[in-house]
Amino acid sequence: MTTLSSRERMLRALNHEDVDHIPCAFMSFTALRERLSEDMFKLSEAELEMGLDSMLFIPSAGRPLRPDHPDLRGLPVRFSPEVTVREWKEETPGDYPVLHKEYVTPAGKLTTAVRTSDDWEHGDHIPFIDDYQIPRALKPLVTEPSELEALQYLLTPPSEADIQAFRQEVTRARAFADQHGVLLVGGWGVGMDMVNWLVGMQRLMFLGLDNPQFVTDLLELIHQWNKKRMEVVLSAPVDLYVRRAWYEGCDFVLPTYYRSAVMPRLQVEVDLAHERGAKFGYICSSGTKPVLDAYREIGFDVLIGVDPIQGTHTDMGLMKQKLGGQITLWGGVSGAVTVERGTEDEIRSAVQLAINTLGPTGFILSPVDNITVDEPLTWQNVDIFIDEWQKRR
Repeated sequence: MTTLSSRERMLRALNHEDVDHIPCAFMSFTALRERLSEDMFKLSEAELEMGLDSMLFIPSAGRPLRPDHPDLRGLPVRFSPEVTVREWKEETPGDYPVLHKEYVTPAGKLTTAVRTSDDWEHGDHIPFIDDYQIPRALKPLVTEPSELEALQYLLTPPSEADIQAFRQEVTRARAFADQHGVLLVGGWGVGMDMVNWLVGMQRLMFLGLDNPQFVTDLLELIHQWNKKRMEVVLSAPVDLYVRRAWYEGCDFVLPTYYRSAVMPRLQVEVDLAHERGAKFGYICSSGTKPVLDAYREIGFDVLIGVDPIQGTHTDMGLMKQKLGGQITLWGGVSGAVTVERGTEDEIRSAVQLAINTLGPTGFILSPVDNITVDEPLTWQNVDIFIDEWQKRR
């Protein structure tokens, strides 16, 4: 087979077709991205120079440009102009300060409070949605059904200005992707991850048993908002649309609830992507084993984040058996445990196991979920990871 471009190789892997070699594309590479000042175009160029496959993600605004939704990549999250926001800090002697935030909407107030910590990274600001605030929230933003009407004022469709800005970015992104032969990827979609951000993980687990209709109503509100954002991103067009679903595994969601509430809405979004000519990627790195059959029924194109160490009950052989030929598997090696902290033998063995178990077709190798630590050992181990992939691919 002749040498393929990175985009051609990735698309063939997503289509379960033969490739010139198994692609290796890091699903996230924060350590390198931060060295490049969060410039996604430079990141893609740097990955290609390292011999990796790459993808260009749009909208490309980096984390510092998303202060109210740092963990939700994609289009800006905007509130209704009728919403006013107030924040203040409460000093607590002998303990960390507590931050308060109040959203005043035409349908009432929403409030949240967070106790800070040494590693709180947002200063005196509480983002609208963020991983950091979940374990630190003294009061989650949404706690009861009566607050859903007010929440609608915080979940507004993309503005015309944001749509126009995105279209301008698409022109540059498509030209870059064509010139460099890389996959053009858009997103992120979101579902239960956002429910967790708004309600809190522990409270959500109780609500799932005590008031599942409230959880479903909240999920539906997010689903309708997410579809409007999807339609804008899918107008690019992108090769692959991605939904973040780290909190949709069965560490957080009962399989029965997944089938009754998550699955039908996810199916609508997968079908929408396919109608617009895009593949659909689903990021879930833990708790997937009880819903592998549901994944096959839904028919999304790639499961991103196969983690054999940090993913609970991850069975790569079973994944390949159940999903192979229909759903591409992306991952195979733990980023935080194996690549960032492992020995050379551990890294090489992990790469070999991933390739032997998940390859050769319908597989994209990657550390899962991310490479974040910018230290000499990390870069040494990344080189070992790439070297072993190049020997075995």
